[in-house]
Amino acid sequence: MLRLPHKIFFIMFIMFAFGGIANAHQKPQKEFVHGITIKLGHHSYYFAGAPDGKNGATDVPGHQWVRIGKHHLIGKHYNTGPFGAPDWWSSDAGDGELLYIMDAIIDKWSEIKAAHYVTKGYNHYHMLVDTETGELHPNKVVWFKHVAVKSFMFDGEGPLDFLGIEAYQVVPGVDYNVGPNWHIPYNPNPE
Repeated sequence: MLRLPHKIFFIMFIMFAFGGIANAHQKPQKEFVHGITIKLGHHSYYFAGAPDGKNGATDVPGHQWVRIGKHHLIGKHYNTGPFGAPDWWSSDAGDGELLYIMDAIIDKWSEIKAAHYVTKGYNHYHMLVDTETGELHPNKVVWFKHVAVKSFMFDGEGPLDFLGIEAYQVVPGVDYNVGPNWHIPYNPNPE
């Protein structure tokens, strides 16, 4: 019998391997990419982060993505920092080691959506940056669900400062402690 983290990984693998919910008119992406470009309407976006992707694309450090649908991505989160900085997320996991498999959904932020997403394990949203203007998407964010694939200490100084959290022990399964911001309204024009 499969344990819960293995079941989640197996389901995600099946979704990815068989095309998930990709639209018929959209050619599915074949490989995971750091610095993925996400086309929404007439604009293209990157994940907000360091400009360490191909041709200066920004992304969350140590993350790679594959788009499996119009508003759906699967990610891999490695113990790597911006521009390949070693052991950036954890001091006791190996350098470059896979820490999480992630499910990511592009959607608007609202109180109702936030309450819905957090009950499903999506406790953190991330911002999208226009590839041409550098401006944040006016109303859409990406909801992240982090599923830990192993036990490790989440204690990287950079991530803790950025996320505003304290170090903690991660166990396999959905991690609700990775920068929970689901309850903070999205503001693309901070002052």
